[in-house]
Amino acid sequence: MTTCGMMRADLHVHSRHSGPADLPVLRHLGRECYSEPQEVYERAKERGMDLVTLTDHDSIEGALTIADRPDTFVSEEVTLVLPEGRQLHLGVFDITEAQHARIGALRFDPEALFAFLAEARIPAALNHPFSALTGHRELVDLQCALGRVPLVEALNASMPVAHNENARRLGRGSEMAPIGGSDSHTLAGVARACTGVPGARSREEFLDGLRRGFTVPEGRSGTYARLTMEVTRIFAAGYKEALAHPAGHKPAVLAALLALLPFVPLIPLFTAAIYAHELRFGARWFGRFADASGRRTRPVLPPSGLGDGRVLGSVG
Repeated sequence: MTTCGMMRADLHVHSRHSGPADLPVLRHLGRECYSEPQEVYERAKERGMDLVTLTDHDSIEGALTIADRPDTFVSEEVTLVLPEGRQLHLGVFDITEAQHARIGALRFDPEALFAFLAEARIPAALNHPFSALTGHRELVDLQCALGRVPLVEALNASMPVAHNENARRLGRGSEMAPIGGSDSHTLAGVARACTGVPGARSREEFLDGLRRGFTVPEGRSGTYARLTMEVTRIFAAGYKEALAHPAGHKPAVLAALLALLPFVPLIPLFTAAIYAHELRFGARWFGRFADASGRRTRPVLPPSGLGDGRVLGSVG
């Protein structure tokens, strides 16, 4: 039990159990994340998190490895598959193994999944709604999720400030409480953003506050520099693992990694293109959503090019 006025947890963080990289070609060469669950737990605690959870993609394997600790709970980031294969990502928190299995069976049926989450009183959040990382979008995709889950990720430490502010506006107009998380795929970013529940003094009180929407997101938004460092660290971890355990990799994968090595210095150009695309995608889709919903609000644009990080709370 904590004696502080607010308990905190990073509600969006990955481990090596998140699976292969979700990019063309790279998905055959490496993982999204190389962090061990225990390492993530320790880093989160070092950075002041009262509670720890993992939100790996459609997996609770990592979360289960630390679930014996009293200051943890099991979560995951669910890939909700929409018509024609489009996707949204949902954070679902404090679930059992049986609930995970049920969620996995329902994630191709949005209506059935939303009904199950509501009936089971599982706290769920719409993650990074204006990010291009989940692929092509239609207005109906956002509209189908609004109000169907009680929370929205309004502070993602890997997303531009414009994305986060527009997500906050979307949630406020749909009575969805804001949460925060780092969305970190390396140990360096763990707990750069988090969610606080004022007045919570135990794990149970934190989760009750999460269900009720008594939440305060804290931390920083993402920047181009932070994205570049994150991608560089993931590449470095991938090469380190391949060199340490070559027998665990197919010869073709090792050959491809060696062939890519001369291009590693070009990572800043690669991430600049990704970041610029993110900004354009987010502004365009928030603008379309605002027009379609009658919310005559201009999308938030980054104030200064690629460096738009901003302190939104007490977590650095």
